[in-house]
Amino acid sequence: MRAVVVESLDGPRSAVVRDIPAPTGAHPRAGGRRVLVDVHAVGLSFIDPLQTWGRYQGGVAAPYVCGSEVSGVVAEAPDDSWLIPGDRISGIVWQGAMAEQALALDDFVVKLPDTMSYAEGAGIYMNYATAWYALDRAGAQPGETVLVTGAAGGVGTCVLDLGPAFGVETIALVSSTAKEQMAKAAGATHAVRTDTDWLTAVRDLTGGRGVEVFVDMVGGEQFLDTVRSLRIGGRGVIVGFAGGSIPELKMNRLLLRNLTLTGITMDVMETEHPGTLERVRHGVQKLLDEGRLTPAIGAVYPLEQAADALAALDERTAVGKVVVEVR
Repeated sequence: MRAVVVESLDGPRSAVVRDIPAPTGAHPRAGGRRVLVDVHAVGLSFIDPLQTWGRYQGGVAAPYVCGSEVSGVVAEAPDDSWLIPGDRISGIVWQGAMAEQALALDDFVVKLPDTMSYAEGAGIYMNYATAWYALDRAGAQPGETVLVTGAAGGVGTCVLDLGPAFGVETIALVSSTAKEQMAKAAGATHAVRTDTDWLTAVRDLTGGRGVEVFVDMVGGEQFLDTVRSLRIGGRGVIVGFAGGSIPELKMNRLLLRNLTLTGITMDVMETEHPGTLERVRHGVQKLLDEGRLTPAIGAVYPLEQAADALAALDERTAVGKVVVEVR
C-alpha cells in the first residue's frame, strides 16, 4: 500500500511517499484490539511537524508512517467493539494515519454522519475532542468570555465553533489578516490582532475586568500577557506550545489574583480517571449527531504533497485544519 514515510528526523521535507506492507496486529496503544481503517483523508496537527524533527514527547524513531488523525471506513473491528465494518469514522492514531490503511483504537473514534465528507471528517476527532475537553476542564459557563490563542489553527477554530454549544462568547487572538478572517468564519465573537496592544483590547472588550477563561495553544513569549488577560478568579487551560517555547511563570501571579491554570492530556487523565475518554467522545458525538460541528478546513493536499502540508504547519503559515487526501 502507499504511505507517507518520514525517513529521518530532519523536518517535514524528510516525508516521502513509499510502498509499504499493510498493517499487521493492533495499534500499539490498543491493548491487542485490532481496528483497521481504510483511510480516505488524514488530518494534520501540531504533533506531525514536531515529530518530523523528533521533538514530540510521545514520538517514535524514524522511519515511521506519518499522520496523527484519520477519517475513513472501518475494515476490521473486534466482535465486542461498538464499531462494525463499514462504519464511517474519524479518530486519532498519533502516527500511521497517512497510508491507504491504518490501525486505530475504538476508544479514540467517533462516527461520521453520512452528510459529512471525509476531508471534513479528518478535522473532527482530535481537534474537537481537545477543544471540548478544554472548555469542560475550564468549567466554562454560559455567559462567560473565553480568550482563544492560536485561534485560526485546528484546535482554535474548534473552540470558536463550540462557543455557542457552551453558551460562551469568544475572543480570537490572531497574528494576520488571513487568520483573523478564518477565526471570524469559525464563529469568533471578537477577533484581536497580536500586532496591536491586544491585552488592552481584550480588557476593553470585557469591561476592563478580563476574561473568565483562556484556552492557550501557543505558550511562548505572549503567555504572561495571556495570564494577565484573566479576571480575578479566572481559569486558564494549556493545550500546547505552538509558539515554540515552554513558558515559565512566577506563582505569585496565581496567588494574588486567585487564578487557576491546568494542562490537558486526555489519555493520561484516563489512567487516573477511567471514563474520561468515553465522556469526551460522547460529548463530541452528540454535537456531531446534532449537526452542530463545522470543521474549518483550511487546505487540502494530495498524498504526493504531504511534505508541503507538513511544512505549512511547521512554518505556521497554515490556517484552519490541514488535510491530506489519500483516496
